[in-house]
Amino acid sequence: MGISQQVMRNRAKAMRLIGIANELLAMARELEMTNHDDGSPSTGGGAPNATPTAGQDHPVWVELARQTYDDRRRRNKIFQSDELFGEPAWDIMLDLFIAAKERRRVSVTSACIGSAVPSTTALRWISILERQGFLSREADPGDARRVYVRLSPRGYEAMLEYFSASSRSVVLLDEGAPDVAKRR
Repeated sequence: MGISQQVMRNRAKAMRLIGIANELLAMARELEMTNHDDGSPSTGGGAPNATPTAGQDHPVWVELARQTYDDRRRRNKIFQSDELFGEPAWDIMLDLFIAAKERRRVSVTSACIGSAVPSTTALRWISILERQGFLSREADPGDARRVYVRLSPRGYEAMLEYFSASSRSVVLLDEGAPDVAKRR
C-alpha cells in the first residue's frame, strides 16, 4: 500500500474519531444541562398539569425565544435602523438558548453575526457574558481555528427563569388551567 493511501485512510479514521468525539461532547453537554450542580436531575417540565417554575423547562419557551429574537430583527427592519434598539448581549443569549434547545453548536463567528452588531462589539459582549458565567467557550477539536460558545448551566438556568417568569399566563393556559381564563 502506498504512503498516500495510508495517509488518506488515517485521515478518514481521524474524521470518524472527531465525529464520535463531537457526539460525546454533545451528550456530555446535554447531561450537564439537564442535571443540577448537586447531581439531582432537572425538573424538566414537572408533572403534566403542574405549573412550571424557575428551573423547570417548557417546550413553549424556545418558541418564545425564537419569536423574541425575530421580533428584534423585525423591529430594526421596520424602523430602518440598527442603531436604535441594540442589546447585543441579549441577542447572543437568545441565540444560544435557541441553539441549546435545538442541540446545535454555535461558533463565535455565528454568535457575532446573530448579535447584529460589529464583530468587535459582539466579541466584547461574549467576553463579558463569559466573565459573568453566563456562557462558555470550547475549542472545536476538528478545527483549531474554530471556537464554539454555549450557555453555561448558570446561563441556561437564567434563561429558563426569564421565560418562566415572562410567560406564566401562556404556560398556565397551555397546561389546561381553565380557571386562569375565568380570573381575567
